[in-house]
This record gives sequence, C-alpha cells and structure tokens, in this order.
Amino acid sequence: MAASMDDMKKLMKKRDEIESEIRALHEVLDSQKGIGMNEPLVDLEGYPRADIDVYTVRHARHTLICLQNDHKALMKEIEEELYKIHAEARQKKGAGSSEETTTPEEETRARLSPFLILDKVDEDSPAHTCGVCVNDKVLKFGSVSSHNFQNLQNIATVVQHSKDKPLSLRILRGDKEFNLSLTPRTWSGRGLLGCSLLPIKKT
Repeated sequence: MAASMDDMKKLMKKRDEIESEIRALHEVLDSQKGIGMNEPLVDLEGYPRADIDVYTVRHARHTLICLQNDHKALMKEIEEELYKIHAEARQKKGAGSSEETTTPEEETRARLSPFLILDKVDEDSPAHTCGVCVNDKVLKFGSVSSHNFQNLQNIATVVQHSKDKPLSLRILRGDKEFNLSLTPRTWSGRGLLGCSLLPIKKT
C-alpha cells in the first residue's frame, strides 16, 4: 500500500506540473491578441499576420497539444493507481474478518471517516436525483475513501471515468449511514454531478 501511495503522490506531482505548464501556455496565447488554438495565423492575402508573433503562437499550440495528450494519459494512469490502491485495501480487509460479519454501524464508522461534505446540491441534478442532501458527509466515493483521498482531483478523476456508470456512495447523515448510487452524467446544469463537495479538514 505504501508503494502505491508513493506512486500516486509522484503522479499527482507530475499532473500538477503539466497543468501549470498548460496554464502558462494559455497565458502566452492570450498575450497574442487573445488568440486561441484554431484562429488563422495568416491575413486575408495569405501573409503571416503582422499583429502577432506567429512563431510563438505555433510553438505554444504545438506544445499545448503534446501536453494535453500527456495529461490525458496521466489521468488514466492516476485512475488505474486509485483502483489499485482500492483493490489492495479490499484484499487487506478480506484477509481479516469478512464484511458480512462486521455489519454494525459503529464498526463501519471506525473504518471509514468522513472526508467530504456536500456544500450545495442543484435541483434535478444527478446528485439530487440520487438522494444526497446538503451537509451530508461522504465516507466513500467510488474507490476513494479517507484512506486514499488527497484532494478533489481524486474525485474529479473518478467522476470523469465513471460518466454514465453508477458510482457507489456511502453517506453519513446525522448519525445514520446510507449507501447510495450516483451516476455522473450530462444534464441541463453544470458538471456531471450538480453538487459542490468540500474537503473536511482533519482535526
């Protein structure tokens, strides 16, 4: 498990570095008359535009495409690592007493600590439909729990790779626990969930 967590930290660090480079390159493009990835670099007569640095824009665009491909591959790697950590945790749990014989809520709570809280739930959103409420605390979000949660990007990764597939949630509401099924999907509002999650600060 320690090795997997170390690998995850390295992957997260690499992801942050790539995202930082991507942001910097977008700033470069913004500095060139706010040009994006698709605007023409020649004028109406077919000459290179004189109002921008064409070489800088071409270089930034090319590097951005490479970095975006790297980022996509890295996110897949992070997701696989998350599942690996989750699988190892399950194996360790299986090596002890079986889950069926440890059903009391007190024991479950000892294993799982809340690490996220629902700050906002939009009406008619996937989150609203699945039954979560504001102030619900999350004990488990798919393969993520307090044991392997590092930041909200962990959740974003699981959501992106679970689009249109049901995710299991374990929720703490007051002193009661619930298992819910949430399916990230495109809906009329923003995001795939339609809710706002905030990390719970460890005391």
